[in-house]
Amino acid sequence: MPVRLKLWRSTGLAAMALSLAACGDQPSGDADAPAPSALPAASAPTAPTAGGEAGEAGAASAYAGGNGAQRTALRLQHLKGFVLIAQRVAQGGANDEATALIGQGLLEVYDSAPPAEFGGLDVTPVRAAAGDATQIGAALAAIDAARAPVEADSAALAARMADIAAGLYQGVVLPDGVDPIEYQHSFGAALAARDALTANETALRAENAAAYEAALAEADRFITLWPQTTPTTAPASHRDVLAAASRLRLALYPFM
Repeated sequence: MPVRLKLWRSTGLAAMALSLAACGDQPSGDADAPAPSALPAASAPTAPTAGGEAGEAGAASAYAGGNGAQRTALRLQHLKGFVLIAQRVAQGGANDEATALIGQGLLEVYDSAPPAEFGGLDVTPVRAAAGDATQIGAALAAIDAARAPVEADSAALAARMADIAAGLYQGVVLPDGVDPIEYQHSFGAALAARDALTANETALRAENAAAYEAALAEADRFITLWPQTTPTTAPASHRDVLAAASRLRLALYPFM
């Protein structure tokens, strides 16, 4: 299948910014995680438009119903996904590609939302990593430092990140080829879904060890749908990604 280069159209970026800004205009509410019924299910497949805009809209829908601390945690975790995939890309020697990914994460996640929704994040190290791949570790540390005091439901956070990964994947496999950039953005969100679980492993294991093991196994299986940092000649279908995200959500249900 041919690789299709993503078209960064100003209209597409504007639509993304407006979509996320609309999410940011919702009342902040309290810090409690939403009830399971309030958590949106992974989006059903829709026909993607040029530039991956359908996927971006699907990712933005994961913010629906998330307020207060849960929203802050999601903003931080979403941004972290871009840094996590950038870290993997940099480990493969593609430093310029890695820094570009962080720049895209800042544009699509941080710059399109009110800074207050990122808690106490010092964004300076993240911006530095967008120009220097050697600063990726410092960027991850800054995001983790901002996330640590935020009292949010880690299981719900993992589920929402899986939804974002599935939403973005709508723009990966297209009739005229494969979008490698949207593939990486989706992969980063999948990595962030697993990271949300492992970051709070002690508490989740204490709550339900068997359920944690089952959820972690599903998160590991989810990530295998992205076998490398660039698309293979036969990438997973969106249906497969959507089904895997649903299985991860089901495994997380005991915690929600």
